[in-house]
Amino acid sequence: MKVIRPIRSTDIDALLHMAQSAGAGFTSLPPVREFLQKKIDLSEQSFAADVDEPGHQRYMFVLEDVTTGTVGGCCAVEAACGLDEPFYNYHVGLTVHASHELQVYNRMPTLYLSNDYTGTSVLVSLYLSPDFRGGGAGRLLSKCRFAFMAQFTRRFAAKIIAEMRGVSDEHGRSPFWEGLGRHFFSIDYDRAEHVVGMGNKAFIAELMPKHPIYTLLLPPEAQTVLGRVHPDTAPALHLLEQEGFRYQGYIDIFDGGPTVEAPLADIRSVRRSRELTVKIGKGSGGGTHLISNTELAGFRCTLAELTPGTDSVELDATLAAALKVKAGALVRIAAL
Repeated sequence: MKVIRPIRSTDIDALLHMAQSAGAGFTSLPPVREFLQKKIDLSEQSFAADVDEPGHQRYMFVLEDVTTGTVGGCCAVEAACGLDEPFYNYHVGLTVHASHELQVYNRMPTLYLSNDYTGTSVLVSLYLSPDFRGGGAGRLLSKCRFAFMAQFTRRFAAKIIAEMRGVSDEHGRSPFWEGLGRHFFSIDYDRAEHVVGMGNKAFIAELMPKHPIYTLLLPPEAQTVLGRVHPDTAPALHLLEQEGFRYQGYIDIFDGGPTVEAPLADIRSVRRSRELTVKIGKGSGGGTHLISNTELAGFRCTLAELTPGTDSVELDATLAAALKVKAGALVRIAAL
């Protein structure tokens, strides 16, 4: 059985291995041990903090095989972005040039540097090791954050976003970066990506042009990838779309990947979740549900076949132990 739990300091080696394995595009977790340790420390502090509204907290989770204790995946949520430095995106807008006298009417897609997502909560750092893929592990890793947010709503913003990895080739070359970003910097995309991952995104963004950019002036290859995801990221995007996330015309300033968004209250797994009382028995089978306990620092979440009642749900002893709940405890479930 695989279970989601908060990350802890003893997971540093597993996290470093995942960061090293993820390859180009995993900007939120560069493979630098000291940097990753700070991320773990911040997560532990966030889970321990008494919070009334979203701030600088960052909640990080890992996917663990409860039988072996092996960690094979991670994900995180930043409670509020852009509080210390600007959080940049490009907004894909539209500029119209028209002349009645010349009978000219041109509609031109245009990129505007934007801070519109400041203060939103951000889904970040989703990675699943190849050995853990299959059996619903990817779905659990993506959706567990919604169970946590449904339980602790006031810790998060009213709007949730996710920046999806943009298109790059097998060598890590980004057509969007080559067509736009490279003209303002003397570094390759992988170097820019590393600088971003180390927390210097605002510094680089401030060197980007502040004036609107006509996309028609970009190379065709760069235009083609605007708002598109890397093939490896397509399954993650599909899972978010099932939850109600939508692309609203915002893209990453470096690789052109789409940002998707949803109101927290409208996310499917949040809206459909409910609390039930635990009964211990043989288990009831049934449909697949996302199920979590209601603890903060002791949060546990998994997928299980359940047939919930009106006020209670029956769990077998193995599932109850994995979730660290006893008879009479509350759990939160959502049908998938």
